[in-house]
Amino acid sequence: MRRKQTRAKRPSAWERTEAFLLDYTRGLSGEELRRLFDRDAKGAYSVLMRDREAQVENVSGLKRYFLAAKLLFLSLSEKLSPRRRLLFGLAIIAAVAGLIDPQITWIEGEHRQSLGGASLFFLAAIVALLLLLAFEMVDRVLVRDEIQIARQLQRELLPKASPDLPGYGFAHSSRTANDIGGDYYQFQRLPDGRMAIVVADASGHGMAAGLLMAIADATLHIALELDPTPVAVSTLLQRAIWRTGDRRSFLTLFYALLDPATGDVEYVCAGHPFPLLRRADGTIEEPALGSFPLGMRETVKPASGRLHLAPGELLLLFSDGLFEGVDRSGQAFGFDRLRAALAAGGAAVRSHDAILAAFERHVGEEPLADDLTVVVVERLPRGSESQ
Repeated sequence: MRRKQTRAKRPSAWERTEAFLLDYTRGLSGEELRRLFDRDAKGAYSVLMRDREAQVENVSGLKRYFLAAKLLFLSLSEKLSPRRRLLFGLAIIAAVAGLIDPQITWIEGEHRQSLGGASLFFLAAIVALLLLLAFEMVDRVLVRDEIQIARQLQRELLPKASPDLPGYGFAHSSRTANDIGGDYYQFQRLPDGRMAIVVADASGHGMAAGLLMAIADATLHIALELDPTPVAVSTLLQRAIWRTGDRRSFLTLFYALLDPATGDVEYVCAGHPFPLLRRADGTIEEPALGSFPLGMRETVKPASGRLHLAPGELLLLFSDGLFEGVDRSGQAFGFDRLRAALAAGGAAVRSHDAILAAFERHVGEEPLADDLTVVVVERLPRGSESQ
């Protein structure tokens, strides 16, 4: 007996349209729309008007808006190559011509024929803008591919695992605000058994900060081979960064040399946020002093000092992206919340996670304004074998 074959029901036009719209708007939310008109629009205006804001400061009324529109158009045009600038200008001209709605007239025999050109000009404007968008998107995809490679190379510079140092526990993490970050941290065990611990923050964001971070990493490894003492390391880093030739490039640094046997820590601090030291009784101290960041001037003498890490005590190192993280209202996470999260107690991993959890609760869905690095070093209590 032949079975009757049944065909799968083909989705209706409405179902196909609904599926397309759901796929097209995937990931879109009210919060994303708010950011589009709040953060993204303000950011675009700030970038485009970076060198022209002074021209509209003393202008008021309707004239101010016309001037701002003109300057935005000029700034946007200048960001394009000459060929694409021409295409952009033709698209604007076509759109304006469409608003005027010119009439195209010709004579056939004894009759005068006319055709409104608005639709043609608007179509030409849309096609030109779509072509321009496609060209810019292709460039962006190519640049993003290169950035992804640079980001992967940058990740290779950071520790992949915690150091295996008997009697000590470590917890660490780093997040970037942009594709390429400027935060840097490293652990390196020296031949004599001491541990070099570095947390640094390169100025700026993006590729420039990433390149400065790479320079610092290469210089650091050379310095550790030559002379790992804090003063010698900071001196060589200062020389390398100053010689980059860009006076806007500088590096904040906290470099510590830990003697695992005694818990003694010798350090330098150059423009970096002061670490927090949680004593065994729960009190929080700021043991470090500060100075100018490395590379900010030709000669920088970082503040130096010593501290002692006793069993059951913990040292917290971080970048300024931690306490400067803001919530939706613009309120910073701050040092009070940081101290409270650290004072809650717990070993290295638990303290690290508690600090980041408190940070996430505060900022909510707000994006990072700066790179965020957290490093926790704990000297385990006597008799303890694990974190």
